[in-house]
Amino acid sequence: MSAFALSALTALATAFALTTGPAAPVTVTAAVETPAVYDDEAGGNADADDPAVWVDPRNPGRSIVVGTLKEAGLDVYGLDGRRLQHIAAPAAQDEDAKPGRFNNVDIVYGFELRGRKTDLALVSDRGRDRVRAYAIDPAAVAAGRPPLRDVTAPGVAPVFAADESEVENQRTSYGLAAFSEDDDAYVVVSQREETRLRLLRLEDRGGRVGYRTEDTLDLPATFTLPDGRAWTPCADPGERPQVEGMAVDLEEHVLYAAQERVGLWRIDLDDEKFEEPKLVDRVREYGTPWTYDATQEECAFDAAHDPGYGGEHLSADAEGITVYHAEDGTGYVLASSQGDNAFAVYEREGDNAYVGSFRIGDGAVDGVQHSDGSTVVNVPLGRNFPKGMLITHDGEATPADGDRAGTGFKFVRWDAVAGAFPEPLTVDTRSFDPRDAD
Repeated sequence: MSAFALSALTALATAFALTTGPAAPVTVTAAVETPAVYDDEAGGNADADDPAVWVDPRNPGRSIVVGTLKEAGLDVYGLDGRRLQHIAAPAAQDEDAKPGRFNNVDIVYGFELRGRKTDLALVSDRGRDRVRAYAIDPAAVAAGRPPLRDVTAPGVAPVFAADESEVENQRTSYGLAAFSEDDDAYVVVSQREETRLRLLRLEDRGGRVGYRTEDTLDLPATFTLPDGRAWTPCADPGERPQVEGMAVDLEEHVLYAAQERVGLWRIDLDDEKFEEPKLVDRVREYGTPWTYDATQEECAFDAAHDPGYGGEHLSADAEGITVYHAEDGTGYVLASSQGDNAFAVYEREGDNAYVGSFRIGDGAVDGVQHSDGSTVVNVPLGRNFPKGMLITHDGEATPADGDRAGTGFKFVRWDAVAGAFPEPLTVDTRSFDPRDAD
């Protein structure tokens, strides 16, 4: 196991100026929305967060979407947004333990369980500090039956905690991104309220899914600014600048990770190890002095003394990350700019130059605010999404149900996103197949 502890000066030196895209975000609209869920007792404490798409090998128009609901577990949807299955998070083991809480989800195709290739939905369980695995049954999808089945190996160890008492502190599994290499499957998991990332290799344990640690990486928590001052990103007392949104370039094996109050990192994954991280872009608030307001329990930025070292394209928190794969290493990296309800687009190749930004506004369904997780698929998914689709978390589903805070997911045609830019983005449905990525 190896661990990197970058100096703040080194981290800052890896950042570079990005080209300027359109002056203001363009606007697109969603075609489909899932039913709103509610984070209250009546709603089962459901809080939508992160989506993933499983592509049906026989009928892509029958593909499904898996979405995390935190304390409420998982929902599975059809491409029309209709709920097909609900899976509860694991109950607490005893009265002193925390129950399961599902944060992020991703898909791996063709993982061998008892010699049989099995597609998996992998979930970070923040409550219990585990990775949960759910087998996806194509026959059940075709028959309209609940398609997900828990295949997590019994007795899997916590990802970060040394023992169960540490699990209760909830510095546990948070963000998650999955990928395959040759016949192996991996997940990268981030730690809540810490800067740590862990690379896990999946294992077949008697027909169930376990995992073991391959590598560990610690991103910086403090940065040296160009004027020589040390700066620590805004956080609650005792917390460090965490990562949640992550995605892997499935062809190049590059991890993109959003450190929420810092910016977007690019980290090569080579020989089952993390390579040196490079800061692709910084949030606008980077370097700005702040104090902690104990009354409001939040950070108060001193905007009047912003030294101007931040980026121009991401407003904290930097959140959901996803990769659009196109021909010969082209395509895009998309990042949720939660602070201004936008999504920043970067080139996938080269130095990840900034392309532009977009927002999802009101249309046939309401728009998207405060988005956490997102995922994009380039291949055709039936007649309603013939050029691929983008799915995003919506942190403010409307119309509201009284005082209840509703959340959900929005489905957007990728060609609608691409065509909204003054110079249209690439639409490439043939050069990459997520079921055959390696």
